[in-house]
Order: sequence, then C-alpha cells, then structure tokens
Amino acid sequence: MNKSKIPGYLSIFFIAGLINCQTPSLGLKSGEGYVDVKGGKIWYRVLGEGNQTPLLMLHGGPGGTSRSFYLFEPLTADRPIILMDQLGSGRSDQHEDTTLLTVDNFVEQVAALRISLGLKEFYLHGHSWGTALALEYYDKYPDGVKAIIFNSPYFNTALWESDADTLISTLPDSIQMAIRVGEETQEFTSFSYLQADTVFSKNFGRRKEKLVSPLDTVEAPRNNFIYNYMWGPTEFTATGTLKNYDNMESLERIEVPTLFITGEYDEARPKTVSYFQSLVPNAQMEVVEGAGHGTMHDNLEQNTGIIKKFLNQLEGK
Repeated sequence: MNKSKIPGYLSIFFIAGLINCQTPSLGLKSGEGYVDVKGGKIWYRVLGEGNQTPLLMLHGGPGGTSRSFYLFEPLTADRPIILMDQLGSGRSDQHEDTTLLTVDNFVEQVAALRISLGLKEFYLHGHSWGTALALEYYDKYPDGVKAIIFNSPYFNTALWESDADTLISTLPDSIQMAIRVGEETQEFTSFSYLQADTVFSKNFGRRKEKLVSPLDTVEAPRNNFIYNYMWGPTEFTATGTLKNYDNMESLERIEVPTLFITGEYDEARPKTVSYFQSLVPNAQMEVVEGAGHGTMHDNLEQNTGIIKKFLNQLEGK
C-alpha cells in the first residue's frame, strides 16, 4: 500500500492502534513448557492473557516449588502471571548435583526463562528465598524489570537467624530447650527437635491450613536435599552454603518501584522488613494481618489485594 495515499486522520488512528497493541505481554499465551538451562530443563507455566505487564514469580526454598503461586490466579484478570520451578524441584528436572547449587546458576535460570518467553518488560515477585533471587537477578539484569515485589523477604542469613531467635524466645520454655539442645548436639532429627520445629512453623510459618488451587493438579515435590545443602535442617538454623549469605547492599541500588510485604507473625519480622524498606528509595511496605511466612495461605484475600493495588497504582488505575 502507498502510505502517501492514507488520509492524515486515518494514519493517526492507525499509528495509535499499533501503539496500543504493543503491550508488554504481546505474544505471551497461557500454557506451560520447559526451558533448557545448565544441568537440565526448568518448567514454567503462564496463567492468563491480560494485556497488562506480566508478573514473573520466584518461589521460596531453596528446593521449594511454585505451587502456592497458583493461589494468585485472580491477578490474571489483568495480566499474565508466570510461574517457574527452579531446577531440581517441582516439575523441573530433579537433581542432587551440588555444583549446580549456586546463586549464580539460579539467576541464570530466570534469565533463560525471560529470553525464552521474549519478555521485554515485566514485574518481578519473589517469596522468601525467591526475594533473594529476585534481588540478585535485578542487580545483574535490571533491564526490563519495571517493579519488584519482595514478599516475606530474605537477604541476610545473620539477620534471619537473629529474627528467628527473637521469635523462638516467645515460645514455651520446653520448646526453647529442645531447640537449644538440638543445635548444641547437632541432633536435628530427634523427636523433641522435630516437635519444636513443628511448633515454630505453626506460629511463624503457615498458621492456617494450606490452601490448594483447583489449578494445582500435578504432583510437584519439593527437594529437601537442595534445602538442606543450601540452607539447613530448619527455618531457624542455617548450616548450608547460604550460612554467610548477605546481599543487603544491593537494596540500595534498586531504581524501580518496590513493594515489601510481610506477615504480621512472619519469620521475616515486620521490624526487619521495615529496615529493608528504608534502604530502597521510595519503597512501600504492607503487613498481611494474621499471617505468618505463608502469607498467601494465611490471608490470601489481603495478600492478593496488596499486590493488585500496587500494580494498579503503577499503571494509573
């Protein structure tokens, strides 16, 4: 077609239409697949086909799965959300190769997924260990990341263990003693230590019954070997390769809108998360009422609402 023959008023609307069609999720369709990474294949799933900026979600662990993120399916009315299982767990290839269990390798898995899906712009969400991964990813590959959501964040092991000690001090004396004895003797499988771990989890981990989404139909096991190798025997005891992990300095380099979320009774204590927030210019923070570390299970409505409100603000809604 000879462009010179297009009337001026039509060309204006034609160009405007092209701009409106060039949404960040152009070509991103619902479905699932695999992406080749160092050591195997990672599984991903795209939920929803809304035309707003996609939300890429990074699960906790290490060695955890993305299954809890199915609960955020209501967000797909506006945008696609992207779930992935990190290599070694869930529906991705399983392994116990310790040479693959480095922070850098996990970052490169996220990068490989972004490239495979052709993501130009997206929001990045992490939960627990996934927040450390989100920060590491942004620090290395900031281009295209429009905003970050840190849900129940972990950036520093010493702070995490200090918070755990504070929480443990609120538990019954018998529980505190069981934990102290277990850690002194390194007997992490004794009945008393495991019982104490259960009490801790019910108070500060997931405080209510685990929710299950109707979309979660395929068994996707966590990998306890990875968790123990990189972290340790319990949430409050780090003995693995992340024992001395600290990446708080990267918070000060964030240049995109940032939201911190934590539970009222979270292992990521609100006081500490507030400190993290203070390190990021113009960051926001919200506390999920009545929730422990499993915010989406303990108060899904508020957790989802907080995320939706933040994204709507960014998009002028």
